[in-house]
Amino acid sequence: MTDISIAIVAYNNEEDVRNAVCSILECTAVTISRKLYLIDNSSRENSLKKLEREYPEVTYLNPGKNLGFGAGHNYVLSRLDSRFHAIVNPDIILTEDSLSVLTEFMERMECGMAVPRMTDEKGELQAAYRRELTVFDMGIRMFLPFCFKKRQAYHTMQDMDYSKPFPVPFAQGSFLVIRTELFRQIGGFDERYFMYMEDADLCRQVNERSSLWYCPDATVIHKWERGSHKDKKLMKIHIVSMIRYFQKWGWKLW
Repeated sequence: MTDISIAIVAYNNEEDVRNAVCSILECTAVTISRKLYLIDNSSRENSLKKLEREYPEVTYLNPGKNLGFGAGHNYVLSRLDSRFHAIVNPDIILTEDSLSVLTEFMERMECGMAVPRMTDEKGELQAAYRRELTVFDMGIRMFLPFCFKKRQAYHTMQDMDYSKPFPVPFAQGSFLVIRTELFRQIGGFDERYFMYMEDADLCRQVNERSSLWYCPDATVIHKWERGSHKDKKLMKIHIVSMIRYFQKWGWKLW
């Protein structure tokens, strides 16, 4: 059995993917057995398959179409034979052995999933940790980002002490480490979400069966493009996913 498997879903972002793959494999201790699955949803030709030749730990997979985020990650679910599984965005960079720290943390805390300290390229902590989602909080985030600052700070858990571990209701899915058996029991991501909100759904399912914790001792760099705030098509996808989320889990307004 492999110690940890890692999955990255690519979509027309070859440079970011290469940087992510290289940083993960170069920073993770060689004493940890690992497999990295690269699921290529891209619509443009690229040279990502070469990573399979450059790194023996890499398996390149091309579904032949854009499956979306959740289904892309689920594409490797039946292949996993690891103890832990890392769900990683292409815009992530490692500068330290975060995976070893996270798996050790999960063993110590006996939790089902863990999220590291996520920072931007300047080292500033990102607001990637949130309390339970409500219609009000999502509405502010999507349409009124410059209003209700106190409420936004509360929702994004800015009152917490980030030098210590704490349980998290919802952590952004840019870098999550989950026990593989738990991921399999859940059935992976809910594929009714093409993109967006599938991470909130997964976190909710994990917290129903086990727990999700923030680990202060592991740090990753996240470039965080916030695509749906800039693109009308992505905004529409995000709104549709929000509706599906609240239809599934209940329309908590506040």
